Amino acid sequence: MSRSTRRQFLRGAAGTTMAIPLLESIAHTSVTSSRPQQRMAIYYVPMGVVRKGFFPGEEETVLPRFQGAITKAIGIQRPVGNNPFESLTPSQTPLESLKHKISFISGLDRTYKQGTDVHAQCGSCFLSSATMESVTESAYPLDRTFDHIVADAIGTQTPFSTLTLSCNSHKNNKESIYFDNISWYGTNHVTPSIRDVRQAYQRLFGTRKKGDLRDITSLVLEDAKELQRSLNTTDRHKFEEYFDGIRSLELQIERLEAMRSEIEKADIAMPPEALLPRGEYIRTMGDIMVTALQTGLTNVATLMIGPERWDTPYRFESLFDKPMSHHQMTHSPHKFVEQLLQIDKFYMEQYAYITQKMDSIVETDGSTLLDNTIFTYGSGLGDGTTHQFNDLPILVAGGGRLGLAQGRHIHVADETPLANLFVTQAQAFGMEIESFADSTSTISGMLS
Repeated sequence: MSRSTRRQFLRGAAGTTMAIPLLESIAHTSVTSSRPQQRMAIYYVPMGVVRKGFFPGEEETVLPRFQGAITKAIGIQRPVGNNPFESLTPSQTPLESLKHKISFISGLDRTYKQGTDVHAQCGSCFLSSATMESVTESAYPLDRTFDHIVADAIGTQTPFSTLTLSCNSHKNNKESIYFDNISWYGTNHVTPSIRDVRQAYQRLFGTRKKGDLRDITSLVLEDAKELQRSLNTTDRHKFEEYFDGIRSLELQIERLEAMRSEIEKADIAMPPEALLPRGEYIRTMGDIMVTALQTGLTNVATLMIGPERWDTPYRFESLFDKPMSHHQMTHSPHKFVEQLLQIDKFYMEQYAYITQKMDSIVETDGSTLLDNTIFTYGSGLGDGTTHQFNDLPILVAGGGRLGLAQGRHIHVADETPLANLFVTQAQAFGMEIESFADSTSTISGMLS
């Protein structure tokens, strides 16, 4: 095992490898004295949100009727500028302990291009926001997405320039790829998502034999013991914590697979994916994403929480007594408003879990993984009932070491493009970018 490379690996039997975080004890002084790697992650939520639960000042607004056509809804007028991110709305309450490292950016818009489905365009174009005139070979205003633009700057030295994960394991693909992918190499060229937790784990840790995947930690145990003897006290504790976390992740994957197997044996009419616990699936994918960022396997990752418009049901454990279709409920908001509010909070709980995990990982300079990561929560719809493309729900966690000023609620002026957010983030990464897609400027107050 090389002791001079940034990415360290444990090696074991049957071709197994396990990446480990950068540890001061086994790295050159020139490496440890440098700043930690810059990272970016995206957490994309389908079907928008229920505005009265997410946006301050809209709690008492009349719930809109379902509108099948795109509309630019008029929300509550909020003063433009920066305010402390203090009073969390019901859908944001899982962020209470993290709000000092999160900013709420409201008022950002995307422009809808007529001739394509609302859901397909809001998902596939979320990280692209190409101008209406710039793409001629597709009906969608879809160009190379922002994750790849950033990876060109901060992901060239990692094994995976980007990591693209999805929490949609359903096999009944009733919709086109435009409803189910947010990362694209370019127009009409999708970045395939990894949807199976075992496949994601296998790809990251490089095991060659499927049978060996059950317990990678055991296969590399001897190398791990040898490494531990060379670590100082701080690194030994960090390594043991990481090694235990990987073993816990293995057990979590095995649990989900055993559950799926039992469901398949029961021959229930509903697909197994509908009955698997939704939160556990998302958290496992989140753990995999965080591990990849922690170990330097990638610096750029996207996590699509679910597909747009699919009617296939999911089991939102702790919420409902049967699997429910998020999309279908948005078409009957007056009937399902309480359930929809619960789903919004449920997805926020998973975002908070991943964010907290990032903030618990200490880097070699004493900062946390979250401090060196810009982790964005967002959706391509401002409301799943109205299908509006304006006033999108956007949160940005972390990035304190990259110059992002956190703990704020920033409300931008009317007709501010979502792409302004991406230009601002690109500049935080030190990229010499003045514009991206349909951007007009940066967002004032985001950079300290």
